[in-house]
Amino acid sequence: MTELDLIADLLKKGTALNEQGSFDEALVVYHQIIKLNPDCAEAYYYLGINLYQTKRFEESLYNFDQAIAINPNHARTLCNRGIVLKDLKRFDEAIDTFNKAIAIESTTAVFYYNRGFVLQKLNQLDKAVDDYEQAIKIKPDFVDPYINLGNIFRGYKQFNKAFANYEQAITLNPNHADAHFNKSVLLLLIGNYDEGLVLYEWRWKQKHNINYFRSYKKPLWLGSQSLTNKTLLIHMEQGLGDCIQFIRYALLVQKLGVKVILQVPTILISIIATLKGHFILVETGKLLPNFDYHCPVASLPLAFKTTVKSIPGELPYLYAIENYKKKWDKKLGKKTITRIGLVWAGNPDHVNDLNRSLLLKQFSSLLSLPFEFHSLQKDIREVDTQTLIDLPHVYQHQDELHDFSDTAALIDAMDIIISVDTSVAHLAGAMGKRLWLLLPYLPDFRWMLDREDTPWYSSAKLYRQENINNWDDVLENLKVSLLKP
Repeated sequence: MTELDLIADLLKKGTALNEQGSFDEALVVYHQIIKLNPDCAEAYYYLGINLYQTKRFEESLYNFDQAIAINPNHARTLCNRGIVLKDLKRFDEAIDTFNKAIAIESTTAVFYYNRGFVLQKLNQLDKAVDDYEQAIKIKPDFVDPYINLGNIFRGYKQFNKAFANYEQAITLNPNHADAHFNKSVLLLLIGNYDEGLVLYEWRWKQKHNINYFRSYKKPLWLGSQSLTNKTLLIHMEQGLGDCIQFIRYALLVQKLGVKVILQVPTILISIIATLKGHFILVETGKLLPNFDYHCPVASLPLAFKTTVKSIPGELPYLYAIENYKKKWDKKLGKKTITRIGLVWAGNPDHVNDLNRSLLLKQFSSLLSLPFEFHSLQKDIREVDTQTLIDLPHVYQHQDELHDFSDTAALIDAMDIIISVDTSVAHLAGAMGKRLWLLLPYLPDFRWMLDREDTPWYSSAKLYRQENINNWDDVLENLKVSLLKP
């Protein structure tokens, strides 16, 4: 057997091991090839793929670079290099790499799709649309570009186009979880809870959620089975705000004659304990008591066949704890002027953070008004630190907000909460506090469209962007509201 034959056999073996998920064994094979022939670009290419699959991104990038150094015109290596750069959030470099791949090989749909994906991340949406449409032109049965086009058109509020793209994706692949899930989000946004909540369950078939239920051995409850004399586990999913919003349904569950276990993260335990009722509270990660059924917290609206008109809206259902209130009353002193709690930014890792968060300096005209402003931010971004130094009259409390019970007591001491769409806004709403909520042009589905109120929190007033990424009008409307007698 010649060296070329041996290398060909080893490449086949490494590829087979990779496909089986035997990544460490495949690594040994690829290194064996490189030892035989240090100039084997294919070995570096497959090694890069192997390392990417195990999320060793920097090592993956190094090996793709080695392959490109040997063979600069291998378009698929360039494309995979771009994908690694995308995951490393080196977006400009990723775009440059995809450009090179397309210049070499202009008829491969996935190259345009991946460049479009990064352009979408960079909010260069018109260019992303062009790339997705080109990918579809080359490969009309390519499902993923249709879904991403649907999401872009949803963001533009071009809902007919969004629906058409989701439907085409579903026609091409009736079992594509992302297509069904994104269609559900649009249905919920326009207030179609009947169909939207059913399709929302497709989230559990999405790749990042596919193994979520594995630790819950008992059956899923979505409202069909009788719970009389049974025990139901309600467990948190998604963000903290989702738990705060949907935990209200535990009060309805309890009326079904069932013992209820609430599994929530440590940071929420003390505030969820204020929910009126008899619940067993368990911290996430701790040993669970026996139960008969389980239900994710955001599936409870489906279990109760919720419509926009039947949302359980009784407030408050969460409360500030008396000892915490006393602590904050002592710290803040006697109130002599209207107190306003301010939240201007959410979790930077949130998928829509670019659209929903602001910089503190954007509030400068509001902060000059004759009110007492208190930051309710637990985490202060570096970009806002200097602004706070320049605004000594904005009281900061981040070092004393140890959990949501501290936040709840501070909220309770305020007259108005002005917040972007964060878990603190949900907490203020759940407490029945006066909440002014700042929403981007395309809000999260729960806030629906074209209304100043929300059935989820009757104490909230919604201030919406009228144009994409334009907060100026929103903040001006807030200022007018604050100055009303």
